Amino acid sequence: MFAVYADSFSSDDPLSGLVVGERPEPEAPEGWTTVTVKAASLNHHDVWSLRGVGLKQEALPMILGCDAAGLDEDGNEVVVHAVVSDPSWSGDETFDPKRSLLSERHQGTFADKVVVPRRNVVPKPASLSFEEAACLPTAWLTAYRMLFTRGDLTAGDTVLVQGAGGGVATAAIILGRAAGLRVLATSRDEAKRARALEIGAHEVFESGARLPVKVDAVMETVGRATWSHSVRSLKPGGRLVISGTTSGPQLDDAELTRIFFLQLSVVGSTMGTRDELASLVSMLDATGARPLVDRVLPMEQAPEGFAAMIDGDVFGKVVLTR
Repeated sequence: MFAVYADSFSSDDPLSGLVVGERPEPEAPEGWTTVTVKAASLNHHDVWSLRGVGLKQEALPMILGCDAAGLDEDGNEVVVHAVVSDPSWSGDETFDPKRSLLSERHQGTFADKVVVPRRNVVPKPASLSFEEAACLPTAWLTAYRMLFTRGDLTAGDTVLVQGAGGGVATAAIILGRAAGLRVLATSRDEAKRARALEIGAHEVFESGARLPVKVDAVMETVGRATWSHSVRSLKPGGRLVISGTTSGPQLDDAELTRIFFLQLSVVGSTMGTRDELASLVSMLDATGARPLVDRVLPMEQAPEGFAAMIDGDVFGKVVLTR
């Protein structure tokens, strides 16, 4: 079958290990199901895999991709949940120490077909296209969990989204606005600030700019470059929810004094559960909010999408179709 996969690693030139070609069709073990992929979306996780982060040499060749929407074995339209927990695990899958993502230990979604545990499929409503639904399982699910599960935000709260433009940040802006939050966003790029306003931010600011108000929570995916600003933007008792460190994890100043004096909470957040994905899908179906798609490419042109992500030349999700 057709597939986009990694056959080697390179930290300096990740695209050198990306192959567009043929792989054997997967066989579904007991308790798993085969999904025919109609659309899949790119994540930074896929680039990290090509750099050799989170993917072991002995797992190669590995079909990349965490996210997909397609048809199950009965022809039902479904969205694939990317978190694969241990069969013995019950409860929140993100807390399972043995969990993995598709394309780490199990072959990924950039292919004609992918096999997943039966519980890892969620019905796709007719109101969502395959391209839109394929954006949800990683970046959008991460944003949903950050805002509503780990951030505990409700209508009327004010949230700051750092680094408008990335997949999680754009999802947080759209979801926050749809849920009745007051959404502030930052970016170094003037064009990305303008786009953030278009997709639902109430106000936008340059990175590091002093805000006119203190916020209830900050959605942080940037790390070192924005950490101090995030802490200083919170009102007493506020929450800093972090799910990534794209600018690096090493802090110049952790702002510990401010954190304890203002009784701030620093909350980690990783991915989301199958039930949260189902809730996210229902929320979009009910509100009409939709994922922001930067571009749609045939899967054969996957290297073009990877290059755009590596260069930072995206606003929203890159979607690959079959």
